[in-house]
Parts: sequence; structure tokens; C-alpha cells
Amino acid sequence: MSPYLAHFGLTEPPFSKEIPDGDLWLPTSKQLVVDTLLEALAERASVVVVGEPGVGKTCVLRARRHRIPAAGFRLTYYYNATLGRRDFYRQLCVALGLSPAATAGALFYAVTRHVEERAEERIHPVFLIDEAHLLHQDTLDHLHILLNYAWDSRALLSLILVGLPELRQRLALRHNRSLHSRLHHRLEVTPLTPDDTSEYLRLRLARAGCTREVFASDATVLLHEATLGAMRDLDRLAAAALRETARKKRKLVERDVVARVIEADTRERDR
Repeated sequence: MSPYLAHFGLTEPPFSKEIPDGDLWLPTSKQLVVDTLLEALAERASVVVVGEPGVGKTCVLRARRHRIPAAGFRLTYYYNATLGRRDFYRQLCVALGLSPAATAGALFYAVTRHVEERAEERIHPVFLIDEAHLLHQDTLDHLHILLNYAWDSRALLSLILVGLPELRQRLALRHNRSLHSRLHHRLEVTPLTPDDTSEYLRLRLARAGCTREVFASDATVLLHEATLGAMRDLDRLAAAALRETARKKRKLVERDVVARVIEADTRERDR
């Protein structure tokens, strides 16, 4: 066990990303995004979700995955958005368990036939495309066709496009309007508020076995200001502050320690 874990009576690293979906904590704002995503799937609709790096988009998606009914839906997660259209469909075939075909047309047919077969089984496929702001334009040009079944009269597939705010800007361009008009729900994951940050720190520590107050209030404020409410940065800096405090044999993470951790992190980032 790491010395800092023993020092604070922790059973595991409190700010690790290795946490079960069902144990994820979400503030009210992010819970609203999860609820809207579930409502969209119930409507067989498609969604775009944007947010700055590290604000908790993945946490939202994992929380949603945990709550999707096992019966009636099939979620396929796709994360390599940097490929051209042919390779995009080839990798999508692999993710769906299909044998990749040789031609672009055959690849597209295999995917659409898979969607139609799931409809016959009363299963609604959901394709979740992460880092969608990196999609090639030729792939974006084609996604609205992937949503078109029975003369565009049946909603057999839902797309969830997730990415940085520039995804929203790209979709708003005139040549992407066919796809944009089919994304009926347009959501944003926002940073943590100061109260969210305090609650997040307490709950993550409690889950790891420490229920007492560990971060001084002014240290928490400084962490929030430095991270701008980004959960990923908060995890990194809070863990570093715990390690530094343990080395100093203190029981409370105070502002001076957090300030030094932030300064060291900034120097490292600026190298």
C-alpha cells in the first residue's frame, strides 16, 4: 500500500478512474444530462453531447451506460474517430461483431443490415461515437444516411456524438445541416461548481474509507479555482496534494500544500 493511503486510512486510491459505473457521483447538472440522454433513447432519438476536456463527459456516459435497460437496447462504443469513412465503417463492423467487407458500399450495407435485423428482434442499437470532434468530414457527410431507414420514416438507430465544443461548431456548418437536423437533443456537460468540488472531494475520500474532513476549506477553493471545475484535473491535483501532505506528516491538506502542488504542476505543463 502506498504510504499516503496508510497515512489517511484509505483502502484504495480515492481519485482513481477505476471506479464501478454504479458508484460514480454526478452533481445535479450532470445528472440532468444523464436523464435527458435516457429520455432520448426512450424516444429512439439521436444526441450530441459537448464539453471542455476533463469536465466529466465520460462519467456522464458511464453513468448512462449503467442505467440503460438491458432489454431492448444494444450499445456499441466507438472511440477511434480519426479514420476516414471506409475505415470508420470497417472498425464499426468489427465493434458490432461483423466480418468487415472489402468495399465501402459493402461495409455500409453490413452495418445497416445489422440495424434492420436488430429491429426485427425489437432491439434498438445505439452507436456512441466518442471524440466525435475528430471525425473526418467525409464520415460526417455520411452519418445522416446511416440514420435513414424506410424512406426516413423509421427510427431504427440512435447516434450519440460526444466531443469538445468544436463539434457543435462543426455540426452548425451549412454542409453538415442534414446530420445536425437529425440530432434532436443537444447537450452540454459543464464544469463543477465550487459546491460540487467540495462534495466530490468528500465523497471520493469516503468511498476510499476516510470519512473525516481532509481538505481545508481554503485549500478546496484553491483547487477549484486552479482546475476551473474540470474533474480530471481535480483528480490529479487532489491526489498530489494528499501525497505531499502525507510526506509532511500532516492530517489536513492545507492551502500552502495545494499552492505548491499547483505551482509544480504548472511548471511541468509549461516545459
